[in-house]
Amino acid sequence: MKKVLILLLLPFVLSGCKIALNGASIPAEMKTVNVLVFENNAPLVVPYLSSQFTEELKTRIRNQTSLSITQNDAHAVFSGNISGYSISPVAIQDNNAPTAGANRLSIRVNVKYTNNLNPKLSFEESFERFKDFKLQGQSLQSIEQGLIKDVTAQLTEDIFNRAFANW
Repeated sequence: MKKVLILLLLPFVLSGCKIALNGASIPAEMKTVNVLVFENNAPLVVPYLSSQFTEELKTRIRNQTSLSITQNDAHAVFSGNISGYSISPVAIQDNNAPTAGANRLSIRVNVKYTNNLNPKLSFEESFERFKDFKLQGQSLQSIEQGLIKDVTAQLTEDIFNRAFANW
C-alpha cells in the first residue's frame, strides 16, 4: 500500500522541480527565452558568423531544454556581440623560411544574460574559445566554416552551462 501511495504522490512532488540529464537546473517557472542577434563587432569580420553563432545558441537551448524561444517578453534573455575573431600561428616550422606549422582560430563573444525571474543569476561575461589546425595543402577558405562550427559549439556550451548549470 505504501508503494502505491508513493508512486501516486511522486509526480506531484517532482512537479515543482525541473530535472534535466544534461546538468542544467532550470527552474520550473522558467518557460521562455529570447536570444537576440549577436552582432559581429570583431575587427576581422566573417559575414555569416553573426547569424551562425546566434542560431547555434538557439539550437543548443532547443535541444537541451524545454524552453520556448520567443521574440516577445521572455523569462530569460541572451544578448551580446562577437568582439574577437582571429587566426594566428601557434607553431612555427623553420624549413629555411619560417612558416606556420599550426594555426589557431579564436573567437571571443561578450554575453549579457538577463534572468527576469531571478536577477541574481544574471551576468555579463566574455567567453573565448579556439581551435588549432594545420592547412596541410588546403586553403583556409575550404576549412574555415567547419572550424567556426567547432568553436561556436564550444562557446555555446560554455554560455549554456554558465546560464543554466550554475558553474
